[in-house]
Amino acid sequence: MKQLILFIILLITSLLNAARAQSKPVYQLFKSDGELANYEQMITDLSHSDMVFFGEYHTNPISHWMQLEVSKSLFATKGDALFFGAEMFESGNQLVLNEYLNGVYAEDKMIPEMTQMWGNYKTDYRPLVEFAKDKKLRFIATNIPRRYASMINKKGIDGLKELSPEALELIGPDLETFFDPTVKAYAEMADNMGGHVPPNMLNIQMAQAAKDATMAHFSLKNFEQGNLLLHFEGSYHSNYEQGIIWWINKIQPGLTLKSITTVLESEWNAMTAEQKATIANYIIVVVDNMTQTNW
Repeated sequence: MKQLILFIILLITSLLNAARAQSKPVYQLFKSDGELANYEQMITDLSHSDMVFFGEYHTNPISHWMQLEVSKSLFATKGDALFFGAEMFESGNQLVLNEYLNGVYAEDKMIPEMTQMWGNYKTDYRPLVEFAKDKKLRFIATNIPRRYASMINKKGIDGLKELSPEALELIGPDLETFFDPTVKAYAEMADNMGGHVPPNMLNIQMAQAAKDATMAHFSLKNFEQGNLLLHFEGSYHSNYEQGIIWWINKIQPGLTLKSITTVLESEWNAMTAEQKATIANYIIVVVDNMTQTNW
C-alpha cells in the first residue's frame, strides 16, 4: 500500500512538473490593484461603461487579438448599442469608411481612397472593421488629418486660421479652450527631451493635444446615452486617464470611462504600485520577446 501511495505521489509530481514545463503564457491580464483579472468579469465591468479606451502597442499582436476578442464579447452583451472608434483612421475618411461598411463600396476601392492608411491595416485593423461591417456597427474615424497636425506643429494654433470651415469640421474645436502644456501627458514630452527642448516645443505639444482633442470630439459627437464606445488607440493616448480621456472629462464630464492598456513584462515589473494602480483599469502584460507585426 505504501508503495502504491508513493507511486501515486511521484506520478502527480511528475505530471505537475510536466505541466509547468509546458506552460509558457505569452500574456497575463491584471486589474489595477495588481491582482490577476478574470476575462468574463472584466467584460461585465466594461459593459457598464459609456466608453472604453483600449490602449495598444501598435505592432503587438496580443493587443490586436485581444481587441477583437473584447469586441466580440461586448457585442454579445450590448448588441448594436456598441460602436467603435479608432486613432488609426482620420476624420476626413469617414465618408469612404461608411460607404464600405454599408456595402456601397468594395474594399479594393476603399483602401486606396483612405488617406494615411496604416501599413498594418490588413493584419491588425481589418479584422475589427470587418467585424463592424458584419454586425452592422458604426466605426468612427476619430483622428485629426495628419496634414493639420503637421500644420499645428509648425505654426501653432494660429495655423488653424488659414483653414476653411470645411477643414475645421475635421478638427476638434476645443483645442484652444482647454489646451494646457502643464498636463502630465504634454509636460512629459518636454521633460523627456532633457536639456534639448526645441524652441517650438509648445507647438509640438499642441499638435499632440490636437490628436487627443479631435479623438475626444468625435467620440462624443457620435455618442448617445445607452451606447458603448470601444475606442482603439496607442496606449500613450489613454494611459493614466490622460490624452483622450482627459479631454473627454474636460469637454463633457460625467461619463463612465474605463480603459485597457498594454505593457511589456519588463515594464510592468519596473512600475511602482502607484503606477500599476493608475495606468488603466485593466492591463495586458505581454512577454518582452513577443513577435511583432509589420507597420
